[in-house]
Amino acid sequence: MAAPPPRPLHLLGPRRYTCQLKRTYGKEYCLQECPTLRSANRYEYARVESPADLPPPDERMVDVAILDMNHGWPNLGHDSIVHAVQDAACDLTAVLEQTGLGLRAISFEVRQRHMLPEGPGGRCALYVGTGGPGHIDPHRNDGTAEGTQGIREDPAWEGPLFALFDRIREAPDSALLAVCHSFGVMCRWSDIARPVLRPAEKGGKSAGVLENVLTDEAVRHPWFGQLADELPDHRRLRIVDHRLYDLIVSAGPLPPGVVPIGHETRGLGGSEGDALTMVEWARDAGGVMPRIFAVNHHPEIVDRSRQMLILREKLDRGEVTREWFEDRARILTETYADDTGDQRLHLTSDYTLMGPLRYFIYRQVRLRAERLGLGSPLHEDKVPETAGGHAALTSGGAPPA
Repeated sequence: MAAPPPRPLHLLGPRRYTCQLKRTYGKEYCLQECPTLRSANRYEYARVESPADLPPPDERMVDVAILDMNHGWPNLGHDSIVHAVQDAACDLTAVLEQTGLGLRAISFEVRQRHMLPEGPGGRCALYVGTGGPGHIDPHRNDGTAEGTQGIREDPAWEGPLFALFDRIREAPDSALLAVCHSFGVMCRWSDIARPVLRPAEKGGKSAGVLENVLTDEAVRHPWFGQLADELPDHRRLRIVDHRLYDLIVSAGPLPPGVVPIGHETRGLGGSEGDALTMVEWARDAGGVMPRIFAVNHHPEIVDRSRQMLILREKLDRGEVTREWFEDRARILTETYADDTGDQRLHLTSDYTLMGPLRYFIYRQVRLRAERLGLGSPLHEDKVPETAGGHAALTSGGAPPA
């Protein structure tokens, strides 16, 4: 019996890029039962704080480079991105076992240890930037000035990171996705907006479940226009915010190819603000998916139950104190007051991080399989059309008609 055709995207609810097993059994399932924990060499994680930590290249491993910008601060965002890569590996278990490939998340400690991945053309083609503390301009982090959050750092990493971004922009088969602090860094790299400490009249730090508003360009965009279709008013989306800085656009038009996707609002239901919050720097060759894209919110922070799972893992590994754990657990309970809010945040997460991330992971798996002559039973072009990407699994290397 032929499988039914995939449902149109606008009929799907949020959570479409949370792995199928999480949706079926709940997030606690991942602690002990995730297939990636039982299937040898299908998913790995490596942390790079010195050159000796970098695992050797392996043509059977598809590497995803995570640019950790947290400067050693305890946080939930980094581990949430790692979990998103593991979720993709979980949904790809059958494909990875069939082809003998694996997926590996490699986290590079950028700001303290100055560890950076190599550019496109080698082991990496997909890069993901995290949030982080302190001033967006590392030269201004002297540990004492307002807005530095006590961060004191050597800015020597910035030039090499900007050079990496240049190489990604010039390599059409690569992709860069980023959140929060990395968004500001990318605005500095491209010189499209300057970081401004949020003033008292805006309430200072922006934190909690708030709103962004889509631009006219976003509504016309082939990917973000679908998000607009799913929003009640076709413009306002819920976000998890946690930022000290606004990114204010410099005078004059944005450079060619740079597309503003979102702005802040002055609180829930408030007017549109002047801070830029979502930007596309390059689009995939297919003309739909953003290839270089970043946001100034936290789409990796998906919902309360997922964050509680990550919190418990960090406590069990001894990475945080009991006091830090209990404080963050309290904040999560206060921030996510009801399931309706979670659903709206999932919709934002799907479109502004998880969907593009899953798309480019699937692409790299397909390209690696084809390069090694293994065949590929999936195609990334079908990922946006189905929860978990399962309609991407086909009998051949091309997407189903």
